[in-house]
Amino acid sequence: MRIAVIGSGIAGLASAWWLDQQHEVTLFEANDYLGGHTHTHALQVDGRAVSVDTGFIVFNPQHYPLLSGLFDELDVASQPTTMSFSAHSERSGVEYNATSLNGLFCQRRNLLSPRFWGMLADLRRFYREAPLLLQGDEAGPTLGQYLHDHHYGEAFVEEHLLPMASALWSSPATSVRDFPARYLVQFMANHQMLQLTGRPQWRVVQGGSARYVDALRQRWQVRERLECPVLAVERLADGVLVHSAAGAEGFDHVVMACHSDQALALLQDPDVVERSVLGAIRYQPNEVVLHTDAALLPRNRAAWAAWNAHVPRDPAQACTVTYCMNLLQGLDTPTPLLVTLNRSEAIDPAKVLRRLRYAHPVHDHAMVRAQRRWHEVQGRRHTWFAGAYWGWGFHEDGIRSARRVVDALHAVSAETHWPRHEETTA
Repeated sequence: MRIAVIGSGIAGLASAWWLDQQHEVTLFEANDYLGGHTHTHALQVDGRAVSVDTGFIVFNPQHYPLLSGLFDELDVASQPTTMSFSAHSERSGVEYNATSLNGLFCQRRNLLSPRFWGMLADLRRFYREAPLLLQGDEAGPTLGQYLHDHHYGEAFVEEHLLPMASALWSSPATSVRDFPARYLVQFMANHQMLQLTGRPQWRVVQGGSARYVDALRQRWQVRERLECPVLAVERLADGVLVHSAAGAEGFDHVVMACHSDQALALLQDPDVVERSVLGAIRYQPNEVVLHTDAALLPRNRAAWAAWNAHVPRDPAQACTVTYCMNLLQGLDTPTPLLVTLNRSEAIDPAKVLRRLRYAHPVHDHAMVRAQRRWHEVQGRRHTWFAGAYWGWGFHEDGIRSARRVVDALHAVSAETHWPRHEETTA
């Protein structure tokens, strides 16, 4: 079959990789690089060449089995990393690094602070009580409702849980409050985050995440269309017509591996079901800055961590996060290499290396309901939808959605006796 894949994030890359083994695949990408949120930048810092990631960074074999399997298949090397977490609150002045006792009490005054000890007690209580949300099938409360109803203290809510979730999902604290509590707890339970010990070892791709994209491109026969934005997808009786910067091309099927809102906008004639399901999933734009301004890290160097959350003085402002790429990627440069979300005005303009914009799905009850209707939109009029938005929004979710689409397309190919790719190109 001739199959178009629109979008080259992990869902598009994995779809193209697996489909290319049996079919003729054309991959459309509006950007001048393949990878989507897999985005590695080649820089010269302190007289040496470094590759710094600003999107996808970490994985672990236990909870990312499909992605780890792909890396093994492609001989992509990885190395251990740290997932240390810190928080600095402009409101209370508290800052800590949760990784060690010295970091946790880097402000010695916290040893005598009932508020700080209350935060730690609430943390242990949350780990103990939150799994009860997983009993039964009810949608349950939002995270904000749950925390209020169970009387969790302000310190735990505002200076630990919300900043941590904001860092994980690149989402403002106000949006995190609207997360279904059960949904967040299920993710934390699946990733062994509701325990103080026995957590998995996280890893990063050696040389930057884009190395796995390079490995795919060296091995596949996919027709790549870089800097070729798709303008519209027209469904026909026997296939689809993809209108792009390159013109109009016909395909037997199309895999929409872009964001759900983008996919819906590209369909010339979305039906009621597609509007209902895809339209229920919203996105949050995020400004991302790669820079070298250490002023964005906690004031106390003992509090510096891989993930550094910042709680602003004004409660109306979004909680932000700065990732220390030296720690995450093991980059040995005297100059700190940092990635900050949505706090651009605080960064010294002279220390900015890249300014980027990404969009991340908004996790609310409407999104969760839409995810459960995945099967309703797949394969309708030769159109398939893949993306991390069908799960928690991470790389493994994207590749899992691709696997489901590819398996379904292979079943369609077998049922209709389409010739194999080797036969169509002979």
